[in-house]
Amino acid sequence: MRSQITHLECGMTGEKLTMGTLHNLSPKGYPIVVRYDLEAAKKAVTKDALKDRPQDMWRFRELLPVRESHNIVTLGEMWTPLVPLPTLAKRLGGGEILVKDEGRLPTGSFKTRGLAMAVSMAKELGVKKIAMPTNGNAGAALAAYATRAGIESIVLCPDDTPVVNMAETELQGARLYRVNGLINDCGKIVGTGKAEGGWFDFSTLKEPYRIEGKKTMGLELAEQLGWDVPDVILYPTGGGTGLIGMWKAFNELEAMGWLKRKPRMVAVQATGCMPIVKAYESNARHAELFQNARTVAAGIRVPVAIGDFLILDAVRDSGGFAIAVDDDAIEKARVEVGKTEGLLLCPEGAATYAGYVKALGDGRIRKDERVMLFNCATGLKYPMPEPTTRLNKDAPIDYARL
Repeated sequence: MRSQITHLECGMTGEKLTMGTLHNLSPKGYPIVVRYDLEAAKKAVTKDALKDRPQDMWRFRELLPVRESHNIVTLGEMWTPLVPLPTLAKRLGGGEILVKDEGRLPTGSFKTRGLAMAVSMAKELGVKKIAMPTNGNAGAALAAYATRAGIESIVLCPDDTPVVNMAETELQGARLYRVNGLINDCGKIVGTGKAEGGWFDFSTLKEPYRIEGKKTMGLELAEQLGWDVPDVILYPTGGGTGLIGMWKAFNELEAMGWLKRKPRMVAVQATGCMPIVKAYESNARHAELFQNARTVAAGIRVPVAIGDFLILDAVRDSGGFAIAVDDDAIEKARVEVGKTEGLLLCPEGAATYAGYVKALGDGRIRKDERVMLFNCATGLKYPMPEPTTRLNKDAPIDYARL
């Protein structure tokens, strides 16, 4: 079980970069991607051999960057389940709906994958201090894994970040600061102060390895479905690391001959913060800064994404699209899935269901297509309506009404 990593390269220009040293962005200022010897990986492991490995995110080490097993920082990142929504599928008259429930991971969100991998590589490369901006879940994951690795962590978040995210981040060992701005404002502070503060900048896509952690979602679901994929994947898109990572996974598996087809990738955003949707609709290569970003789905409130072109490439190359839904639709989706299927989604996960309903209605997704939605965090982290119905034990009880 050895990594078949060969080199790093600029995600825009393809310029090769050296391994074994710390990188933020490429010399041209773009995200860096990891490349592997796929023929060697194919020879090193078979599908049958994988069956004997633990069902965790580290099982496909040949296509992951960590070279020494002792550098893996883990809190028990097991496979996440695929949960069908049969009642809603029947009600909508569409194809099968599956939800990959990433809320089952150790820190309660899919940020576990990216930060577990990135922190493991930081440990391997000798990093001692990390700083990162967050909208909530990523900060909690960084805190947990950095503490586990013995690395100092500093997290900056918008002032209105969900309290539970801020609390868990501090409780898991990070120094947390609330900033009177959005995540891009937090990112500017992290980037500007890295020399004086002596930290490594862990901002989204400003190091090469978070993509590789998120990539495991694609590797995992392909194996769970018998080396097949759904027709369409709807993914809540802020910084877009997961969408980029999954598309990378599917391309690597296809090159190895393990995957016969690839899904259409759909980037789901909120109407209150939809830079990728606007860029997609205008056929632009890059997305412009989205002004006055606002949405109940804090995790996708990213006004500008440094990997915008990689997100747009994945969407377009796959034959997919980008779609935006408003906050009312997100709230409605969360209630509908919870009350109908018993699955509590986070707002960002609910956005993917709302996006599916919208795309099914306007024909961008056909009624015979099998779809996969990503619930990126446990719904237990987010505010819920306060129960108000009461029963007085000292008064007559209408049992028939109960």
